[in-house]
Amino acid sequence: MALGPEFADEVEPAQFPMAIIRHRHQRAAASVGLEQLSDAEWLAHFARFEPLPENQPKPLAMRYHGHQFRNYNPELGDGRGFLFAQLRETGTGRLLDLATKGSGKTPHSRTADGRLTLKGGVREVLAATMLETLSVPTSRAFSLIETGEALERGDEPSPTRSGVLTRLSHSHIRFGTFQRHAYFDRPDLVGILAEHALATYFPDVDATDPGAALMACAARATARLAARWMAAGFVHGVLNTDNMVVTGESFDYGPWRFLPRSDPYFTAAYFDHAGLYAFGRQPQTAFWNLEQLGGCLSLISGSEGLIAALELFGPAYQAELAVAVVERLGLISRGADSDQGLAQAAFAALAEGGEALRWEPFFFDWFCGAASERRALESPRSVLYQQAAMLEFRRRLEGYEPERRERLESPVFAADLPQEMLIAEVENIWAAIAYQENWQPLHDKLAALEAARLAYGLAPQSRNDCD
Repeated sequence: MALGPEFADEVEPAQFPMAIIRHRHQRAAASVGLEQLSDAEWLAHFARFEPLPENQPKPLAMRYHGHQFRNYNPELGDGRGFLFAQLRETGTGRLLDLATKGSGKTPHSRTADGRLTLKGGVREVLAATMLETLSVPTSRAFSLIETGEALERGDEPSPTRSGVLTRLSHSHIRFGTFQRHAYFDRPDLVGILAEHALATYFPDVDATDPGAALMACAARATARLAARWMAAGFVHGVLNTDNMVVTGESFDYGPWRFLPRSDPYFTAAYFDHAGLYAFGRQPQTAFWNLEQLGGCLSLISGSEGLIAALELFGPAYQAELAVAVVERLGLISRGADSDQGLAQAAFAALAEGGEALRWEPFFFDWFCGAASERRALESPRSVLYQQAAMLEFRRRLEGYEPERRERLESPVFAADLPQEMLIAEVENIWAAIAYQENWQPLHDKLAALEAARLAYGLAPQSRNDCD
């Protein structure tokens, strides 16, 4: 990262008493040319954080501020993580970041210990893997190492085990990164950051007005992200401005949840008492966060261009939601109007199903549309598919052709249920580790999700454009 000392602090990684590889994302490693690392080399780089060859010599703790539950906090920054390395993705040439969580104290740690619980690491592995399976733009849990420390935490039984996680992400330029420099009234640094983000992540965009150009790219990317969350039934839980990046990638999974069933008021964080970040409010929250980014960019751009760019979000979100639902259903698009009608019908059918109809089985049963009607009507949920809103959904499906119908031949679709990621299963996977030292349920789940990813064959969300 070439931005300079105003944007990050050089730090030293923690020295851990133990290092055991608990997860290495081999497919992700292959995407950046690291799949051939031996276990000893893996531990050297992702437990001791010895620099990768010809990469940055020192880890960098990023500086940022942010709104947390809409309250501004100027005392943020990477408090238990750092940017470790940057690599080019094979094939696309995208610049990707390897960044950490739980790697030790930094100048931004304040009174915290800079560590990550092993349970938190396992939960992030599961969340990121499920989102990748469903084609949601997401960081990938690249590495999880158990580190042998006993941590005290108020929200889980303590002492609890420790770990260090490394993520592979497209960008770590957060909305909150801009907020920090706006807070200190540094339009020069806001401008440098905007130009860097455009040149690095959106090089084909006309940057005559860097603020408005970046706002437009961030609005479209964020609309795509929010739409994919909604189609996946995913609730991030902590949609603060420091947890959103300009490239529209989901990351930093704390109290996340996947919907058990349709519920716009469903919250993931036990401390979100007002439901600010409830499932149904996520698009609204994403837009509010974009407005805060726009306020920072107003230091370098006029309001007219920024407002026009911000107004791209609404239409882009509606269009992206239709695309996401059509893709989730394994269908060939019939155009914007038809696709948006199908998406609305799908959400209405899910709402009508209420407590009895789970989110993921609905999309599983109707994958490839009418081609799956017999399979859906022979499933344990067949009675739910006779209600009024469901019949309207089925009527709309009739005009659609399946995209690659041969996907239904996968053994994955012979099962009664799809792979889900409900909280009870997550807790059971952790309980096997915590009480029996049994990692097999985690390995089995990750293998099952990989089989589902291949069966669904959804396009990876790696677009680097600003369309």
